[in-house]
Amino acid sequence: MDRTGPRPSAPVRTCIGCRRVDSRSTLLRVVLGQGESGPTVVPDPQRRLPGRGAWLHADPTCLDLAVRRRAFGRALRSGAGPDTAAVADWVRARAQEDNRHEIENRKRV
Repeated sequence: MDRTGPRPSAPVRTCIGCRRVDSRSTLLRVVLGQGESGPTVVPDPQRRLPGRGAWLHADPTCLDLAVRRRAFGRALRSGAGPDTAAVADWVRARAQEDNRHEIENRKRV
């Protein structure tokens, strides 16, 4: 008898910010890269970069939670606290783009 219950139809991952489980397609994968000043967290929206990945909602709130909890270093197994500026820029740009689309859709209705 299988006690695991029904299997989800799509792969699921846990956001390192809010710790909610969500489908892989709604989360941003991030990996550890090497920047000029040390380890850097790099966004991987195509999910193709090599290395250990972590998953994050493309939401500034989840990003803030992950930074505050120092979740990037633990999830990516980095000894030093990695620089998260590239991911922060990507999340902010995505949030602005989503807001712009939302405003355009309201105008059409």
